Amino acid sequence: MLVIDCPYCGPRPELEFSYGGQAHIARPANPATVETSDWAAFLYLRSNTRGLHAERWRHVRGCARFFNALRDTTTDKFIATYRTGEPAPAIDSRGDR
Repeated sequence: MLVIDCPYCGPRPELEFSYGGQAHIARPANPATVETSDWAAFLYLRSNTRGLHAERWRHVRGCARFFNALRDTTTDKFIATYRTGEPAPAIDSRGDR
């Protein structure tokens, strides 16, 4: 079982968490002026990177807060977790801080 380090509560089993999609996706400032194709891209198109990926997670069965995580998609290893609104920690190519 994976253990995810909630930045608010500390390490907990993965069963307490829910995946929330790709992190750092900014909503358009004025959605009414966005073209239909651009709006569809915002809603549905996400990068599907191999390797280090920034994701949103929610601690559903704990503090119920959202947070961000850097996870290596090839190994499923969580490299770092950080609070929403904070910048992603600097990570080198090997996944070390």
